[in-house]
Amino acid sequence: MQIKTHFCIVLFNTIVLASHAHEKVDVFKPDTHSHAEFGEAKSVRYLLYDVNPGEGFNLRRDVFMRVANLVKFLNDDEPWVLVLPPWGRLYHWKSQDLNQIKVKWSTFFDLASLREHIPVIEFEDYLTVMGEEVVEEIYYLQRYKEGWTNGKWEEKMDIRDCIDRVPYQKDEDGKWRGWFFGYENVYAKKFACLSVQSEAGNMKSFLMKNTTSRSVMLERAEQVIHGQYSEFSSMFWIARRSMVFAKHLRDIGDEFRREYLDSTDENDKTVLKSWTQMKKNHGEAKGGPYISVHLRRKDYLYAHKEQVPSLKYAAKQIKELLKKNKLKKVFIASDCDENDFETLKGFFKKAEIYRYKPTQEIREKYKDGGVAIIDQWIAAHARHFVGTYVSTFSFRIQEEREILGFDPETTFNRLCSESEEECEQPSKWKIVY
Repeated sequence: MQIKTHFCIVLFNTIVLASHAHEKVDVFKPDTHSHAEFGEAKSVRYLLYDVNPGEGFNLRRDVFMRVANLVKFLNDDEPWVLVLPPWGRLYHWKSQDLNQIKVKWSTFFDLASLREHIPVIEFEDYLTVMGEEVVEEIYYLQRYKEGWTNGKWEEKMDIRDCIDRVPYQKDEDGKWRGWFFGYENVYAKKFACLSVQSEAGNMKSFLMKNTTSRSVMLERAEQVIHGQYSEFSSMFWIARRSMVFAKHLRDIGDEFRREYLDSTDENDKTVLKSWTQMKKNHGEAKGGPYISVHLRRKDYLYAHKEQVPSLKYAAKQIKELLKKNKLKKVFIASDCDENDFETLKGFFKKAEIYRYKPTQEIREKYKDGGVAIIDQWIAAHARHFVGTYVSTFSFRIQEEREILGFDPETTFNRLCSESEEECEQPSKWKIVY
């Protein structure tokens, strides 16, 4: 399949959206100002998606990349815009005092960077463009009831009866009602269950040949896989590189680095450029003079108890890393409570141990997700990083360090538990340009 490097929607010169701030926002044009012709003008179509409610923030970021590349492939033939699903109701967002629904993507990510890859639009802006609170079609992605054919995985998809109870019901007016990111008046005109065994990119044929609706939603989008566009491919990394954190969150993390960790981009050789122009070689980044550690506790204490070290054993491993790297400062990104953090600090007599503690204003403005990103940004800039067993939070930090140009030996590491005779370290998913 030939992928066009640049694209934009034919109608971008004529269709403009008035934002809530009454500014003129061109929702169809990637910020590259590039252009690809489709011949005869075609109507813009919108792809929406959602993910299993139980999935966390960092897995959802991975699903975005799958759907984003699907939209990229769709735009080779006709104009599609990806509607960004508002954030909210996530398992790991535990702050009960915060209003954490209808959270926009611009709270966490730089939309201009996303638009360097594909056209994207916030959900509220999509509703404004549509002129009514409607999604025309929903396809609820599900497994095949009979499983794999002859025990083998094969590409296929079929409209089937729903296997499980679905979170949508038809009302007396024939409208499908359900959870639409906290927007209670939104409804769908059509709903069907779609059994799938498919790479995300191969959904293109279904969307182009089986529906002509202006807007289509893929519910349970985690059911489709990266496939050939996995971590080994440049397409995966193009989508991943486009997911630049919002500047206001990076600025908070950078201020913390300067004040407490003696870390600046100039000294650490981690200056950030436009992701389309930034191609770093391994080892170019030096990192700040500190060790960063992702120490996951809470659910991992029972879900992965064989791989989670005691605080004392975690401290022992951190001390060894400090000695090896001739450093004296440690940054801890953790879901542990304050008592556990103080206990961990108590094992160190000479090293300085830090964690980021947001103000109430920061919490209210950027939510639990924003605080997590600040943690990841600080952790990504350390001289040496060590994470937690099979944690997507650690995976995203490792990817960030690959983009910044760190030596993989300083990135793909994890803490070991006392009970592990052999402590297997993470696979090295290196960046591909």
